[in-house]
Amino acid sequence: MAHVRTYNPRVRVGNWKEDVTLEEETLKNFLLQKDRGELTVQKEGALRQNILKPVSLSVSQDGFLHFGDTIMLVNSGEHDQRGSCVLSIIADSSNIAPHSQTNSVPRLLGPLQVGGSHSMTPCVRNAFIITSVDGTSDGEVLRYDQSFALRTTAGFAGELFLASDHRTFLKCAKKSRLQELSLLEEFDFLCWWKVIYFDPQERLESEGYPVEVNSKVLISHCKTNQCLAALGNHILWTPFGKEYELTAHTFLDSHKAEQDNNHWLFFTAHPANQNQSLMQLQQDTVITDEHRENQEDTQVKECS
Repeated sequence: MAHVRTYNPRVRVGNWKEDVTLEEETLKNFLLQKDRGELTVQKEGALRQNILKPVSLSVSQDGFLHFGDTIMLVNSGEHDQRGSCVLSIIADSSNIAPHSQTNSVPRLLGPLQVGGSHSMTPCVRNAFIITSVDGTSDGEVLRYDQSFALRTTAGFAGELFLASDHRTFLKCAKKSRLQELSLLEEFDFLCWWKVIYFDPQERLESEGYPVEVNSKVLISHCKTNQCLAALGNHILWTPFGKEYELTAHTFLDSHKAEQDNNHWLFFTAHPANQNQSLMQLQQDTVITDEHRENQEDTQVKECS
């Protein structure tokens, strides 16, 4: 117990000078970290404030997907009990770039994980930009089997690219042990993806045709030829709650057709409200219709 200080630092006993100096240095470091915004509570607050900031999705006037569009990538999960989920960034305070004179604006640093979030509100966390890999200019239509990249928005999201690679013993998805997905700062062939037509019987004829927004498609990784998938039976605990694990793996049924895990939709904004996706409007419409039906049933019962 000789190392335990039994007196207040004001009581000058033993190495009192060292105790006073240590208290002053601790307070000085605390105030310095507070001024820089490096305290844990400040980082957590900055993370949520920036990553949940609303984002305006692009509006498709012709119904097709274009390079440069800001979209949400949604797995509808129509025939699965898991429900729909959105491709989203998973990050914590340790992924924020340290403050410096050259970096005054906070931003995320890669590599980062991704997950399937249940929130359908467009924000920095789930908004991605269709990026060209072959020099195609922004505004041009994205076509089936044409390579592209998915990039996070500029600013806090850090303009990171969705990437994948062959799984190894040390590099694979946490829960399923399948092919891992990540967001990287470096852009290379691991970040190349392509859209494949949903119906296998019409897939060959659809090559070269424009990709429609808000319609079911497959997203295949160019290097590994594995499709983007959402796993409802593998749950990740994140700072934003429980989310589904996402991976690159093609799930086939008995007819050699891709299952619901691989079905995705590029969601854009509704022309009347750019801050709300079409899926949100569809959900609101369903809720309104159900409420109206319940009211009508109640009125019929009262009249009878």
